[in-house]
Amino acid sequence: MKKVFALLAVSALLLTGCGEKEMSASSDNLPTVTTNQGEAPTIGAPAGSPPTTLVTKDIIVGSGAEALPTSTMTVHYTLMTWSNGQLIESSWNGGSPATFPLANVIVGWQQGIPGMKVGGRRLLVIPPDLGYGAQGGGPIGPNETLIFVVDAIGVA
Repeated sequence: MKKVFALLAVSALLLTGCGEKEMSASSDNLPTVTTNQGEAPTIGAPAGSPPTTLVTKDIIVGSGAEALPTSTMTVHYTLMTWSNGQLIESSWNGGSPATFPLANVIVGWQQGIPGMKVGGRRLLVIPPDLGYGAQGGGPIGPNETLIFVVDAIGVA
């Protein structure tokens, strides 16, 4: 868990890309995500070509505090790569959520998390220019589209 978020923090400093945010997914090839609140999500393998802009889709709409760009988030997350549907990491496996300021993570999270409410589950499909870009990082290859499923537990 710490590895991905360390990479996210470093990438946020290295990347300056920006992109448009799609508020709802219109593509039929997005991965499916289970709605089992309070449990690790199951993510279906993506199909076809990945989106070229940030896609956010609320799987469960929360009713708690709303995330702002300046918020510190406590979340459970699962990360999968689009190219091969491989599960890279999940905070659910370690049993404890991650806490971090949104300002310290990749641009895709900085743009895709604000507006999310505690108790919610959100799918983020992040194109390479808002993630790790051409250089990749750790287990994430160059120009990889990232699939995150994020459960908001707390906002400060």
